Amino acid sequence: MKTDIMTIKEVANYLKMTEKTIYRLAKERKIPSFKVGGNWRFKKEAIDEWIERNMHNETTERKKTK
Repeated sequence: MKTDIMTIKEVANYLKMTEKTIYRLAKERKIPSFKVGGNWRFKKEAIDEWIERNMHNETTERKKTK
């Protein structure tokens, strides 16, 4: 099984966000991440799951406010 490990730059490109925002989210533990030798790393599978979870939460919140 292949596990894709991404850097902050790669995650920022993947999510179409700034590197600064990804760094902040990682530091605040709001996005699944881990450090290797002081550098943030991200498992692509975990990022994809995080996206799905947040999409589900967003949909649920919209339904509550209607």
